[in-house]
Amino acid sequence: MAEETNSIDEGGTLVAADPVKTTGNAGVEGKRGATEKVREEAGKLASQAGDKARAFADTGKDKATGALDDFSSMMRDAAGSVDEKLGEQYGQYARSAADQLSGFAESLRGKQVDDLIDDARDFVKKSPAVAVGIAAGVGFVLARLLKSGLDAAGDLADKGADDGAGSGKPKA
Repeated sequence: MAEETNSIDEGGTLVAADPVKTTGNAGVEGKRGATEKVREEAGKLASQAGDKARAFADTGKDKATGALDDFSSMMRDAAGSVDEKLGEQYGQYARSAADQLSGFAESLRGKQVDDLIDDARDFVKKSPAVAVGIAAGVGFVLARLLKSGLDAAGDLADKGADDGAGSGKPKA
């Protein structure tokens, strides 16, 4: 048993000779345990975020394939009127394009999101210039769509102000 080196001071209070003792590696082990717990929780959160992202991507993929199917169906329906107005050759082009869209939608439907991501990575590695061009084109189209939407909203607001709408003043 360890020898006690406590003493009593003049007021009769017990005083420890070595009041602060180190616990050795207990503090370091406590930090390691906390670090491991934080890493474990971060791993769980990352896994949950990945699962949610995959679920959203699956939903988006389903919506996209449905929209492609609808569009190809509309193209097939319109091919008849194209036949009548422009000739059978152009109607055949429309039917061929509709078949291509339908086939593309079916191939998307048959793949998992991770497979699509891998395919996109492979495409970018094989043809980086084409990928940059596609990204620039998509960015341009999105910017134009947003700008036209904002311009239309501004025109409506301006028209409402010109008509006296919301100003409380009757139109002169």
